[in-house]
Amino acid sequence: MDNEQVGLYTLDEALESLGFGKFQAFVLAYAGLGWFAEAMEIMILSFIGQAVKSEWGLSSSQESLLSTIVFAGMVIGAYGWGTISDTYGRRTGFLTISIVTSGAGFLSTFSPNYLSLVILRGFVGFGLGGTSVFLSWFLEFVPASSRGMWMIVFSTFWTFGSIFEATLVWIVMAKLNWRWVLALSSVPSFALLFLYGVAPESPRYLCMKGRTGDALRILEKIASVNRTKLPGGVLISSRSTDKAEESTPSEDRIPLLPSLSKSSMQSKLGLASFFMLFSSKLIKTTALLWVLLFGDSFSYYGIILLTSKLSSGESGCFPTIQSSGYLLGDSLYVNAFITSIAELPGLFLSALLVDRVGRKQTMSIMFGLAFIFLLPLLTRQSAVLTTCLLFGARMNAMATFTVASIYAPELYPTSVRTTGAGVASAVGRIGGMVCPLVSVALVNACHQTEAIAIYLAVIVVSLVCIQLFPYDTKGRELSDTAC
Repeated sequence: MDNEQVGLYTLDEALESLGFGKFQAFVLAYAGLGWFAEAMEIMILSFIGQAVKSEWGLSSSQESLLSTIVFAGMVIGAYGWGTISDTYGRRTGFLTISIVTSGAGFLSTFSPNYLSLVILRGFVGFGLGGTSVFLSWFLEFVPASSRGMWMIVFSTFWTFGSIFEATLVWIVMAKLNWRWVLALSSVPSFALLFLYGVAPESPRYLCMKGRTGDALRILEKIASVNRTKLPGGVLISSRSTDKAEESTPSEDRIPLLPSLSKSSMQSKLGLASFFMLFSSKLIKTTALLWVLLFGDSFSYYGIILLTSKLSSGESGCFPTIQSSGYLLGDSLYVNAFITSIAELPGLFLSALLVDRVGRKQTMSIMFGLAFIFLLPLLTRQSAVLTTCLLFGARMNAMATFTVASIYAPELYPTSVRTTGAGVASAVGRIGGMVCPLVSVALVNACHQTEAIAIYLAVIVVSLVCIQLFPYDTKGRELSDTAC
């Protein structure tokens, strides 16, 4: 007798039956707040560097370090938080993430000197490294048929966070100072702590850990809130492995010695999750994702930093740019606001494409357009044209980065999803660490052509990687095992 005859249904079938309703809207809002908070903390890097440099008499390399240290913290945090959430649960992951980010972000407001500011911003970066946990958590509540579109909607929280930060700085920096900007930017992270108690655990994570009863209770709550019904029958983890999973508790099906303590078992599971990324079935995916997310991060964050250097003529190298009256006074904030707005049409376009043509094709189209917009900047352009080109480049770079961030957790099984996406994100953050050397150091040294050429080369390599991925995840159910 097959599964349908005995009334069995999988988590994916349950989610399709429940649809996307009020419950998922709350999950979207909470997870989106995590990305909103990260966007604000990242966007700070475009603004406070110059203010701190002027106040404390820093060198250009010290200014660059304020950005680099945040990304260095994110590299470490991305692996750590991913392992924690795969081992102890998604809720445990984003509780600790919120504590670290809000605490370090607020304390950096009171930094008495440059060294303390660097250390505290490094801890902020460490906390921000775990924001991929929010993405994976939300992903695990969404029906497969509309997952791409809703993940793009989720990504708009980043864009609105960027726009809000640019607006906040524009208003606050002139009247107060950079310390107030840091303090106010930590508020969303505190909000995550305040709302933590009502955030549910991922039912997919619970199923993977053999806690099917707990997962069913959450699904029943979703059905009640959404005013829908679960399929009739018994919940199972998957069609192919239901018999095995009904008879044995699942701890990623990694054999453990009975004598091991619980903490030792959890530690071994965390290491096993990491090494599973390099198994024969996942190593190609892992390697390609690392290169792709490095290119995405390098390009996206680099374009953000280029905005403060090229469109404002801050480097002092381009008199034709500086001579424009448009770029006096609040020019940095105006251009940052304009280019942040650019992300909205990019997200809208990718939302139209991602569930129609697929993840790979959407990334290829958007990255190709980013290349075209950056190409004219190999030579000096007028202030207005520079801002327009950066507008287009950021629009498409953000869209590509967003789709890649969706694609990464979809490629990994539940047992290593946040670890895999987190480590890939960590490697991507290395791109964020080194891009200030291009966007800040090279442009300050009047090497605009060389800087832009590097960005174009990175985009080309990323486009090649996209074509090498073995399959697209459009419309596919999330996997619970590496198959």
